[in-house]
Amino acid sequence: MAELKARLQADLTVSIKTRDTVRAGALRMTLAAVTTEEVSGKVARELSDEEVLKVITREVKKRKEAAEAFAGAGRTEQAELERQESAVLEAYLPAQLSDDELATLVDAAVAQVAEQIGEQPGQRQMGQVMKLVNAQVAGRAEGGRVAGAVRAKLA
Repeated sequence: MAELKARLQADLTVSIKTRDTVRAGALRMTLAAVTTEEVSGKVARELSDEEVLKVITREVKKRKEAAEAFAGAGRTEQAELERQESAVLEAYLPAQLSDDELATLVDAAVAQVAEQIGEQPGQRQMGQVMKLVNAQVAGRAEGGRVAGAVRAKLA
């Protein structure tokens, strides 16, 4: 079993025993998403820690989008619950990159692509740069934030 999944299950048990309903609810739904991911496809399989991280990242994103939707509809209590669940799950994600660290990674990737094509890359090479940056970022920065940094550098 993946170490991260085992940690989620252990934390769920503690949350249930301490009657922390927000934390228990968030962990329960995340473990359900992990299980669903494990049994999707033709053959059931165990997820690696990286795959579990992707599921947690997806769940955090869902919570943030739901919080925005509830806040827009005037349901502040439900929006706050979604924000709290999002905060619980973010504790399991790796530390996010700062803007300076992200800019350094983007600069290095742009230089590498420039070396490959023999000229300064433009917007047409954004895919190549994104591929290099995403390989190094690995869940430590949101995709939209990475794309914005790359777009700004190539402009």
